[in-house]
Amino acid sequence: MTPVGTDAEFADRVLGGWLGRIAGNMLGKPVEQGEVWTRERIDGYLRRAGALPLTDYLPEPPTEEDRARLRPEWRTCVRGRVHGSCRDDDVDYAVLGLDLLETHGFGFSTEQVGDLWLLRLPYLQTFTAERVAYRNLASGLKPPLTATYDNPYQEWIGALIRADVYGWTSPGDPSRAASLARRDAVLSHTGNGVYGAMWAAATVSAAFTAPTVRHAVDAALAVVPAGCRLARTVRRVVSLHDAGLAWQDTLTTMERETAGLGWIHTVPNAAVLTAGLLYGDGDFTRTVALTVRGGLDTDSNGATAGSVAGVLTGATGIPAHWKDPLEDTVRSAVFGFDGARISELAERTVRLAAEV
Repeated sequence: MTPVGTDAEFADRVLGGWLGRIAGNMLGKPVEQGEVWTRERIDGYLRRAGALPLTDYLPEPPTEEDRARLRPEWRTCVRGRVHGSCRDDDVDYAVLGLDLLETHGFGFSTEQVGDLWLLRLPYLQTFTAERVAYRNLASGLKPPLTATYDNPYQEWIGALIRADVYGWTSPGDPSRAASLARRDAVLSHTGNGVYGAMWAAATVSAAFTAPTVRHAVDAALAVVPAGCRLARTVRRVVSLHDAGLAWQDTLTTMERETAGLGWIHTVPNAAVLTAGLLYGDGDFTRTVALTVRGGLDTDSNGATAGSVAGVLTGATGIPAHWKDPLEDTVRSAVFGFDGARISELAERTVRLAAEV
């Protein structure tokens, strides 16, 4: 494991990852419906509310039409109404990943991931590929059939959102983080769905030691197959950023080049996430704001971007208006964890990392 500073510094950065994931998730939650909340519509909402540039949680809906289009969770996710985290699968899987590593250690098997889902996770709190895999598990199928049988969502974003804990517990070791994430991901995903999880875990891991977010993105690219569409898409965003294109123009280009894949597919979301990370350039607020304004699966992308940015800055570097309303409390559908303290989850994560 690559040294990441003092114990206190490492603990602060793990806490930053947890806080960033939760805050980014809540920022994107009200507009999590990509076919409705396009990039243009999100910015229109913010413009009507006088909230551009975006620097805080979403404002109250400025019109009745906006109110009707938001997800119902908006009432506990917009600025002034946040009191602890909302329950969401993007946070549930981080909690479940922590429980997995505490229960089975880093030698866990894909079958043990499935067993823990059945034990800890309510079926109706799973979606798309995870719900199919859950049903397949309950029907007696074993991996990898759980991912491939009657599953049209194999390359969607679900595995990517489960990956952060493997990065938090593999600081400075992107290859190890990717390997752990792959073992989890193949329960429900194939192809780019798996590669997205590997890339996300590796990016979080690399953020502990990389001098810049660009270095973290490059390090993560080194541990996924170079020819897969996920890697080619990330490299394309990097090249557009390096060429000096504006953030909006980069996303317009990527929308055209990933057209037809759908708003929950891993590949177009990886483009939005990469753009948010690169153009955010290590600034927590700018990173999560640009990522969510990019549209598609806004809460998932906001969560992962927040995790990476939170690791880069540490909890002390996250502005108070993002973390204080969370009240150190996480809501979760994972049995035994609802109401857990975010600080306690981070402390447990640090203890796991020390076991390596």
